[in-house]
Amino acid sequence: MEIWDLYDKDRIKIGETMIRGSEFKENTYHMVVHVCIFNLEGKMLIQQRQTFKEGWPNMWDITVGGSAVSGDCSQSAAEREVFEEIGYKINLKDKRPSLTINFEVGFDDIYIIKEDVDIDKLKLQYEEVQNVMWADKNKILGMIDSKEFIPYHKSFIELLFDMKDYMGFTCKDNI
Repeated sequence: MEIWDLYDKDRIKIGETMIRGSEFKENTYHMVVHVCIFNLEGKMLIQQRQTFKEGWPNMWDITVGGSAVSGDCSQSAAEREVFEEIGYKINLKDKRPSLTINFEVGFDDIYIIKEDVDIDKLKLQYEEVQNVMWADKNKILGMIDSKEFIPYHKSFIELLFDMKDYMGFTCKDNI
């Protein structure tokens, strides 16, 4: 059973929780995190969801993602998800999300990390992940077309790749 903290529209905790799968009360939201790990070649580490996973079974996805549980801050939720799903330890103590996307019932913090990870040493969480690999932008966009990858907007994937070297919405090269 997963328990989530609830927030108001301004992302302030309201002192209430809910159990995953319950109905949201009006004007309440929860926090989700995603982490995209890029290697020094500019490829993203992607994961294939388990065949028995509810929601997008057997499909490929960005590195990791999940809901923050009660007591998590964004950074600790992201660190926990990376360690749980692929057995890799990251430190986001002094980091802010590269991007936050609001969705109908929550906030999705997306962290973009640049690190060479030896995928042969990862410990994949059986309940969540069946495989991982490095993929460039064109490979992922092709996988979206062939319905092997979760159907994100292609512009979202392109944005992640464009932001991997820069924090924010402007490029340092153009300043």
